[in-house]
Amino acid sequence: MAKFTAPKGTLDVLAPQSRRYAELVARYAARVTAAGYDLVVLPMFEDAEVFTRLGESTDVVRKEMYEFDDKGGRRIALKPDGTAPVARAFIEHQPTTPWKVWYLTPKFRYERPQKGRYRQHHELGLEVIGTADPDIDVEVIAIAAALYADLGLHQVTLKLTSLGDNTCRPQYRELLQAYLEAHRDELCDEHRDRIAENPLRVLDCKRPACMAVTDGAPKMLDHLCDDCAAHFARVRAGLDALAIDYQVDAKLVRGLDYYTRTTFEFTAAALDAAQNGAGGGGRYDGLVETLGGKPTPGIGFGLGIERILLACDAEQVFPAPDAIVDVFVIDTTGGEAARDVTHALRAAGMAADRAFDARSFKSQLTAAQRSGARFAVVIEDDGLQLRTLTEKGEPEVLTRDTVVDAVRKRLS
Repeated sequence: MAKFTAPKGTLDVLAPQSRRYAELVARYAARVTAAGYDLVVLPMFEDAEVFTRLGESTDVVRKEMYEFDDKGGRRIALKPDGTAPVARAFIEHQPTTPWKVWYLTPKFRYERPQKGRYRQHHELGLEVIGTADPDIDVEVIAIAAALYADLGLHQVTLKLTSLGDNTCRPQYRELLQAYLEAHRDELCDEHRDRIAENPLRVLDCKRPACMAVTDGAPKMLDHLCDDCAAHFARVRAGLDALAIDYQVDAKLVRGLDYYTRTTFEFTAAALDAAQNGAGGGGRYDGLVETLGGKPTPGIGFGLGIERILLACDAEQVFPAPDAIVDVFVIDTTGGEAARDVTHALRAAGMAADRAFDARSFKSQLTAAQRSGARFAVVIEDDGLQLRTLTEKGEPEVLTRDTVVDAVRKRLS
């Protein structure tokens, strides 16, 4: 019989690593909820057109998207992006604006698996739809920066730029395209023939040939219209006021074409340069309209859980939390008493666990020590005892009627 393993480009997450996932999500949820964001839970797959409308020139759509026809003949895509489905939901349900939401979602991209880059990864996201105020840009960036700091990460850099809007970007695009055409022979093979398709993508190329050319290319920041320049200045002033460090990076281009104005990325210096992106996002003021809605501004970010935890490993911060069990019940009388006492402890709000299969006292004691519990309730033929597992001390004699209060008193 074949031995099944996780599909290529995916990974199983077991304890103790899974406890880090849970703690990271909990910290993020607490932070965004305190800032007025509500959880949104959306489908794992969408009509493929939700994503193809983002731009056929992007690799996410052109080469990396998992697409298939379902049994009803509908063209479906597994979610490669978290923002477009939120915009689709906004159009469908028309919530009150500004609509501030957060999410935890798997994302799927068919690409060459490598450390920190998986075909299925998990993302913490946040979106605000319905306001063009540059101060919300500052709020969004500040939330992400605070999460990294909360995890103990110190080698994370915020890179910031503005990609302009439909007023100023078309003229800049023409300038950039003309410059790149003049240097076509110096570009890498991939981008030499994609200049007309999307010249901004060349700015994101990390191959030495393209980087040498784009170092001298016209910069969007030098060609912003007055409104975009004022918006970017307000964002920078807000970040300065909150003492959030950043680097202006005129060559910053995110992997999707819907970004306008404020665009940002967090990079982790402790990771390999090719895979050091720890999260990012930006404004997408034309996305809702592209998907069939009324013109509505928006901004958001996505933070990859796996990449964040790799950065934590590299900086040796945010270790896996210990197993959280207050008390472990050891029962050598058959298990019925353990069943009832464990249930009573849990009903009283305590974290309790027990062994099964009528194991020996020694085996159950080992399990109790492994659980991380501070105390053990020991049930034997001659009665109940409350014992300390983490330090030496005399056991306390209990009865079934006093066990819950005794454990609660010890824990307090």
